[in-house]
Amino acid sequence: MPSSLEALKAELEHFGRENDGSHSERSRRMLNITRDTGEFLSVLVRATAARHILEIGTSNGYSTLWLAEAARATGGKVTTVEASHYKAGLASETFSRSGLEEHITLVHDDAQAVLVQAAEASVDVLFLDSERSRYPGWWGQIRRVLRPGGLLIVDNAVSHQEEMAPFAALLESDGKFTISLVPVGNGELLAVKAAAET
Repeated sequence: MPSSLEALKAELEHFGRENDGSHSERSRRMLNITRDTGEFLSVLVRATAARHILEIGTSNGYSTLWLAEAARATGGKVTTVEASHYKAGLASETFSRSGLEEHITLVHDDAQAVLVQAAEASVDVLFLDSERSRYPGWWGQIRRVLRPGGLLIVDNAVSHQEEMAPFAALLESDGKFTISLVPVGNGELLAVKAAAET
């Protein structure tokens, strides 16, 4: 039910603010996206009619709710990957309360392993919100799993611009991707893969 889903989102927003204000260590912080970023993700999934969505970096599942709500409208599904046992547990609880469980698959594993196992050109939309220092090492697999015409969305492109610079440079130098930096929330870097091999 939309009303209960909205209440859950609001609850997670409040929890995220309170929790992150009282913890300094990254492993205990939720580091959730902003609400306007969630709305933006929802619009992008719907606009692209994405059905196969991959999220790397689940945290407590707040961003996943936005993706999965949109996936429900497109007849799609979100696979979300979280390496932290603690956060995967929180996310599992979030999803069980969301009414969106049939549209979400939670994978508690390392992102590299999940990317390697994913089929080529199997992802319509990939949302990246994880360990920024690891993005360049994942690039070959991210590029492989995105289908032609697929969309990559990377969070924190403005708030952590310096950390993102090596990955942004890889995207900019790849002729098969068209990129745009969107000043929503903490900044979203969008990259669309060419629709056909040239």
